Amino acid sequence: MPQPNLQLVKEAIAAFNATDVEGFVALATDDFEWSPSMVAIEGQVFRGSEGIRAYCASLDDAWSEFRILPDSFRERGQTVLMLGALRGRGKNSGVTVDESLGMVFDIGDGKIARIRGFLDHAEALRASQA
Repeated sequence: MPQPNLQLVKEAIAAFNATDVEGFVALATDDFEWSPSMVAIEGQVFRGSEGIRAYCASLDDAWSEFRILPDSFRERGQTVLMLGALRGRGKNSGVTVDESLGMVFDIGDGKIARIRGFLDHAEALRASQA
């Protein structure tokens, strides 16, 4: 059975990892919201295509490498949960980061309407069920 929401999320992660910002923008709704998990920007919400571009630019400024590494996906209605990890290397420090990552993708009108990121898998699972 086709899973268009799951495929959409996988395409978005692939675009993000390839630093294809415009490809990612094309997969998001006009009123898209992204609440990342990283402490430096925790609590900040990036909105719309300009928010996606700003978030990606901030990552490019700080990280020489920053990738989402999915392990598993769970689809429930218009929500897709991704459990995995993030891996990065600081641009100036060279310090590597390898952390658990959970992402909750809310789908609307065949596009990604919202992403919520969590550094705790259990917290991401709870958020996906709310």
